[in-house]
Amino acid sequence: MSARIRIEVDHPSLPGHFPGNPVVPGVVLLDRVAQALARDAGGTIARIRVVKFHAPLLPCEDAELSIERDDQRARFRIERAGQPLLSGEAELA
Repeated sequence: MSARIRIEVDHPSLPGHFPGNPVVPGVVLLDRVAQALARDAGGTIARIRVVKFHAPLLPCEDAELSIERDDQRARFRIERAGQPLLSGEAELA
């Protein structure tokens, strides 16, 4: 499955995350992964086994989330223009 991600400049996490030079917090991206998994792939995260942050996402930038799921785990990746921003694997509940 895949989904578009865009965090608008008025997101409540941004004012405290590098004021004057906002960067989308990693936890916001992981929350989008969890939401997409629950909504589109019928799963909930029990534990994130590994996550790697490759590059930051700035407010109002478009990114693409992709998730591959089997019975017990999900592998996820967020990319911007083909460049990785985040990748990881989660165990499912």
